[in-house]
Amino acid sequence: MEKDSTKISMAVIRRLPKYHRYLKDLLDKNITRISSKELSRVIGFTASQIRQDLNNFGGFGQQGYGYNVDALYYEIGKILGLDRTYRTIIVGAGNLGQAIANYTNFEKAGFVPKAMFDMNPKLIGLKIRDIEIKDIDTVEEYIKENNIDIGIICTPGPQAQSVADRLVKGKIKGIWNFAPVDLKVPAHVVVENVHLSESLFTLSFLLKHCQNESSGTL
Repeated sequence: MEKDSTKISMAVIRRLPKYHRYLKDLLDKNITRISSKELSRVIGFTASQIRQDLNNFGGFGQQGYGYNVDALYYEIGKILGLDRTYRTIIVGAGNLGQAIANYTNFEKAGFVPKAMFDMNPKLIGLKIRDIEIKDIDTVEEYIKENNIDIGIICTPGPQAQSVADRLVKGKIKGIWNFAPVDLKVPAHVVVENVHLSESLFTLSFLLKHCQNESSGTL
């Protein structure tokens, strides 16, 4: 039986997309069945970790058979909420916002961009892959009228909190935040932060310390 999702650790939840990605790769190679040991070699987690993770949601494997790759891919997709469509908007029509609008794989996964918003009057009315850029002052009403699920923030840091406040007033359900700030929102609004600079600085740390270890420097 699946556990209460509120009791499942974020570490497990953050591993699920990786399972989903590797299972898709296996399906593309026409692999229909795999053991936890074989999956361990593919994905990099231990077989024990894989079994523990999947047991949080029912297990899915069979003794002596392993996992049906297609069924497991489907079930993990369902757990991740990928069995439905999400209506999204992008706030910030600069380079990053346009890159996300142009990335069609998000739409294939069910995250459908309905509109973009910006404060620059020169951009309003333009279209990025048929997605119209609208005036930021209309964003709250647009969210309400079009039942938008997710707002994607691609603005500079100083503007991000005021944008988040607008999204919350529009009754947004979730925010995918690319701005380099931590947003303050009500508890009922889900936020996932993607701080690109923090990821890059982590890489910088690892490069420095790997180089120090290889040279014998402390």
